[in-house]
Amino acid sequence: MEITKEIQRRRTFAIISHPDAGKTTLTEKLLLYGGAVQLAGSVTARKNQRATTSDWMELEKKRGISISSTVLQFDYDGYRLNLLDTPGHKDFSEDTYRVLTAVDAVVMVIDSAKGIEPQTRKLFEVCRQRGVPIFTFMNKCDRPMKNPLELIDELERVLGIGAFPVNWPIGNGPEFQGIYDRQTKTMHTFERVVGGKHRAPVVVGGLHDPEVRGNLSEAEFSKTLEELEMLEHAGNDFDEAAVLAGKTTPVFFGSGVNNFGVQLLLDGFLKHSPAPKSRVMGGIEIAPENPAFSGFIFKIQANMDPRHRDRIAFIRVCSGKFDRDMTVHHSRSEKKVRLSSSHKLFGNERETVDEAYPGDVIGLVGHDGFGIGDTLTTDPTILYKEIPRFTPEAFSYLHNPNTGKYKQFRQGLDQLLQEGVIQALYLRNSSIKTPLLAAVGPLQFEVVQFRLESEYGAESRLEAAPWNVVRWLPTDVKEEDLDALSLPTGARIAYDIGKNPVVLFQNEWSANYFNETNKNTPLSALPVQTAKE
Repeated sequence: MEITKEIQRRRTFAIISHPDAGKTTLTEKLLLYGGAVQLAGSVTARKNQRATTSDWMELEKKRGISISSTVLQFDYDGYRLNLLDTPGHKDFSEDTYRVLTAVDAVVMVIDSAKGIEPQTRKLFEVCRQRGVPIFTFMNKCDRPMKNPLELIDELERVLGIGAFPVNWPIGNGPEFQGIYDRQTKTMHTFERVVGGKHRAPVVVGGLHDPEVRGNLSEAEFSKTLEELEMLEHAGNDFDEAAVLAGKTTPVFFGSGVNNFGVQLLLDGFLKHSPAPKSRVMGGIEIAPENPAFSGFIFKIQANMDPRHRDRIAFIRVCSGKFDRDMTVHHSRSEKKVRLSSSHKLFGNERETVDEAYPGDVIGLVGHDGFGIGDTLTTDPTILYKEIPRFTPEAFSYLHNPNTGKYKQFRQGLDQLLQEGVIQALYLRNSSIKTPLLAAVGPLQFEVVQFRLESEYGAESRLEAAPWNVVRWLPTDVKEEDLDALSLPTGARIAYDIGKNPVVLFQNEWSANYFNETNKNTPLSALPVQTAKE
């Protein structure tokens, strides 16, 4: 009974959005309303204010963007929340996609002045493919915004999902007063708080209450009544099953920066979002209540604690109960491993955790053999294949200009490669052993350089490489077969870190030409998941 009760109170979710829609600010405000922080920081925090809890990396603080996904665990209203903040920038989408494998629901943040933007659409598609329930927060209602009916229409038209407005904005931009809750038929009018650091005082009442109405002009009030009437007539009823199936998104309006509507979003999300679900593995369903402990590693991060140059593996618990010091089967090495250093996370702060249940995300420290996608379990027949692989589109050589710092350079690069966000390729028949870095987006290289210097004291120099496309060759191809391949001009053969052969091309045309001239050697756009011995 205890495990069922613990599973039912878990909520594991991520926040997704296009850059600058206000995702990190909303994360911070959910922590404020969830009682996890006393004072909300802002991404643009001045030096005398605290920085946001979720953006711990030095470069994130400089640029004001999220670069790595962070786990924040806290308790609120009888629930245990595992909140995963993700990067919005497209160059870091690989990290975000991996995080989406570990969650049971997402909150999609939309800038109400801009509507749906390209990166939002991309991330939404990933959620749809996985059947993840989506909750929408229309942010920045305190600035001039699109007509709310237009925003709802755009949501349904562009994303092809049903939208149910749980609440409705009263006023627009500077006239924005508050929110009408359609389910409780109450109006919430807010007072602005300087800097949005504390909870916003709110007056709750009926639509026609004088103290609530007092702030609204006659025109604004009539317009609100008209829109609410239209919604009732257009009226889809709130369909719980459609929400859980990812077919309808409950829509909440508000302003993260001013704390308007954050409480309503948090309470509405907890009321309607799912507890951890079963995972399907090779056609077999693994229920969270399964007595065997199991989970998979979806992220690895080096140097979250600058004092201890260690690496932390994030594991999503899928079934059974985790106990510190338990011994588990590690899928890749097929060895038994003791999990002694386990942590509950809050940004880069950590505390030892002795037990965890399905839905929880915990950090495991000090296991160099763990890789992204690995399964840890007490039942060796369980093997999760949750992690998607992505094809790099940016390539650069990384040089070490200071031979005296070779050891730091090498150690730093090796640890950053283990995080799986960048890959290293090595050219075949090349006397130069300079690693060729490959990433989904070029901003990743800037992060690697910055972290090499700030975390390992190693300088580096980037040199653009002439390739734009990489394709994997069959794993069983022999060395003599590689010699016999007919390569287009400028193409080169290289090996990935698992010693699997790849071909680097200057463009798509060149890759297509290779396919025409080497019909017996099929190419794969996705990285091979196994390492050659």
